[in-house]
Amino acid sequence: MFVRTTDHPFTDLRVVLHAPTPGALSRARRNAANLAQAVPGMTVRILVNGEAVGAALDEPNDDADRLTLVCPISLERIGRMAGAPFTVLGVPGVLALAKVQSGGWQYVRA
Repeated sequence: MFVRTTDHPFTDLRVVLHAPTPGALSRARRNAANLAQAVPGMTVRILVNGEAVGAALDEPNDDADRLTLVCPISLERIGRMAGAPFTVLGVPGVLALAKVQSGGWQYVRA
């Protein structure tokens, strides 16, 4: 349907893929890879919270993890820490989701 090109009409989109469960994390990682292939230059982030936080830490994915924003509340709840390449949010994940959407990001529940 879409041809991969550097002047793609969707390059200016910013997408946040929300992954609250391990299954959603798997889908979000595939979605992020698909978006990067289809629209090089598109800004994509994966936001993990809930049960997906432990899954993200336990099942590394170099390409996706550098795009992944981690809820600090979920980290605290499971008694773990996340370092690079993850980005730990400074606010609860739900607040970050609301903020990026108010800033024009497109929300996708993976």
